[in-house]
Amino acid sequence: MADSLFSSMKISSSGMSAQRTRMDIVAENIANAQSTRTASGGPYRRRMVVFQATQGKGSFADLFSSKANSPMGVKVAGVAHDTTPFRQVFDPSHPDADSHGIVKYPNVNPVQEMVDLTSAGRSFESNVTVMQASKRMFLKTLNLLK
Repeated sequence: MADSLFSSMKISSSGMSAQRTRMDIVAENIANAQSTRTASGGPYRRRMVVFQATQGKGSFADLFSSKANSPMGVKVAGVAHDTTPFRQVFDPSHPDADSHGIVKYPNVNPVQEMVDLTSAGRSFESNVTVMQASKRMFLKTLNLLK
């Protein structure tokens, strides 16, 4: 019974952890938005977090029944590189310009990154709200059992 009481908290905490990772990657993208040279050569390539749903022993339908004995959640399956082409800017005075004066800049769009950061922040806040509601319900259950 205690496991089913804590399952919503486990689900929320997995979402919070995944969104925190997403915020870290967005911050990295923003920090490297002008990096034309990396250790591996070439400009920085935008990174994206890939999420994967996790499922416990029960089925998705079991989550809404009394059979739910293991929470579902989300985890970071990996971090992928964005394959969109690099921005090309004509700047023959730049040290990383090619023979035609073209500089390749990262495929990072700061506006898109800010939207992703806002979305991750709101998702994190939603999971915090669910965790707080779960905590209140758990405390009310304990009070009823007294």
